[in-house]
Amino acid sequence: MADDKLPPDIARLSFEDALSELETIVRQLEDGKGELDQAIKTYERGAQLKRHCEAKLQEAQIKVEKVVLGPQGAVGVEPADAD
Repeated sequence: MADDKLPPDIARLSFEDALSELETIVRQLEDGKGELDQAIKTYERGAQLKRHCEAKLQEAQIKVEKVVLGPQGAVGVEPADAD
């Protein structure tokens, strides 16, 4: 995709909502019903949702990696970098 920016409606979605919509899209495409042009548009939206989910997972992974063991085994959290 030439434009890496996500549509605002997708960018606002939580991980769970984006994943749910992506699962619906996968089922629709697997059914193979409908027009080719609409299937292509649906596939493109699915690809955008996938990218959004991957970015959300990466953000969560970074946050989890910030959790460190402190003195005497206490759990502490380092502040996340604001990129």
